[in-house]
Amino acid sequence: MSRENETGIQEYDRLFGQATHDEQILFEFLVIAVFQAGLSWKVAASKIPIFRQVFADFDYHQVAGFDEPELETIMKTDGMIRNPRKVQAIITNARAIMQLAPEFPDFNSYLWHFTENNAWTMQIEPGTPPNQQSSLGTIVAKDMKKRGFKFVGPTTVQLLLIASGIIKRTD
Repeated sequence: MSRENETGIQEYDRLFGQATHDEQILFEFLVIAVFQAGLSWKVAASKIPIFRQVFADFDYHQVAGFDEPELETIMKTDGMIRNPRKVQAIITNARAIMQLAPEFPDFNSYLWHFTENNAWTMQIEPGTPPNQQSSLGTIVAKDMKKRGFKFVGPTTVQLLLIASGIIKRTD
């Protein structure tokens, strides 16, 4: 594994599970969650430096404006996971975040409103995979899909909620 990939995993491990309200980190976790589907969190997290480069340092305002030229550039980037459906989903999701207004001022407010701005505790058995589904993950996934988000099934959203500290797992 390259040094750059190791850096991405270390960065992800440092942030994973810490309650955050930072817009860029929340979008970063959404990007990783989308790309880990069918792969693993470790593979997706190892690509953080590349994702940061191709997705405007995780600024969803900029990504929402991406079109065919940016999509082509992303797909040609060395080391990028070349799944056009997932790349298009990231752009679509950035646009969906922008459409949350005026109901929600930002992605942070939207995600945290499901728990009334408090971490939601989830009892789990030791050794359970980190993306085990919960009722909250299912509710949020259904709402996100209704709002036009893509690649946001219950398992993907569960990972997003755990990564961002909205769901706290306890043994």
